[in-house]
Amino acid sequence: MKLGLALGYSGAEMRLPVERVLMAERLGYDSVWTAEAYGSDAISPLAYLAAVTKRIRLGTGIIQLAARTPAATAMAAQTVDALAGGNRFIAGLGVSGPQIVEGWYGQPWGKPNTRIRDYVAIMRKIFDRKEPVSHAGKEISLPYTGEGAMGIGKPLKSILHTNPNLPIWLGTGTEANVKMTAEIADGWLPLGFVPGSMKLFEPWLQEGFRRAGNGKSLKDFEIQGSVQVHISDDPREGFRRMKPNIALYVGGMGHRDKNFHNDTMIRRGYGDAAKAIQELYLAGRKAEAMESVPDEYCDEMSLCGSAARIRERFQPWADSGATGLTINTTQDEAIELMADLTGAAKGARE
Repeated sequence: MKLGLALGYSGAEMRLPVERVLMAERLGYDSVWTAEAYGSDAISPLAYLAAVTKRIRLGTGIIQLAARTPAATAMAAQTVDALAGGNRFIAGLGVSGPQIVEGWYGQPWGKPNTRIRDYVAIMRKIFDRKEPVSHAGKEISLPYTGEGAMGIGKPLKSILHTNPNLPIWLGTGTEANVKMTAEIADGWLPLGFVPGSMKLFEPWLQEGFRRAGNGKSLKDFEIQGSVQVHISDDPREGFRRMKPNIALYVGGMGHRDKNFHNDTMIRRGYGDAAKAIQELYLAGRKAEAMESVPDEYCDEMSLCGSAARIRERFQPWADSGATGLTINTTQDEAIELMADLTGAAKGARE
């Protein structure tokens, strides 16, 4: 199993854990992942890391579609990949949620499934450089001919010659979007993936491969799961670290009637908890919302406790169907332990 390292969001100050990334690269980690919400962006840190690393893949987990046009995203991805020496950048894309799309970026929520299709199609045409790019999409079109257009837009071809097969991965979780991910993307950043999830997701993925119509299958497709890792004598210490973020996403990251993280918690069998967390969080009772996050829910999506406990509980993740696993941790010893468990460290030495 390939390992990734999650860098997450910057917080109030922009800090990039370069030494930790370099350690992960030395230990054989396959990728490092950045994120963006409404603070630091996901692409700029990877340009910096491209200059100080040699091999590790540079992934965005995820770029928010509303933040940039598909051409701007393609240009940034090509630029960082070229700076990194080529074949290292992974363009991980996602739609975020309507509160951020409309509230932060000032873009219409529209039809996310349709928008993703248009976005990916345009990016692929830019990477291909087969001809000047034009696209008659339902949500996005090039050249632009909508309201305010002069009507003289010209199809153009990228000046920069880079990897025509630069990988595009999608961060999705709903049935329609997971099917589309398998159909049009090179990899998947699944929302709410835990051991046992493939029982639900695999039929959706297979349907997407069927729609692709080109013989595509799981063997051609990367699936990057994500897991919180925290070494301590008491697993509940790790759970306590997770609960504020879970409460934020399940309770407040989205509207009461449109919250994908809340939907994910319900889908995993924690409907009562999801409802309670949302009600408490939206009422301003954030501490109570955090206390309402079940330990069992945290345990399913993490590897917390002693090194021995983590070793015992790792095998279901190894057998989960994911081809890669992104590690969320602030502990160097956890990064080393996961490299040892997966054999990444041995591979790096060899």
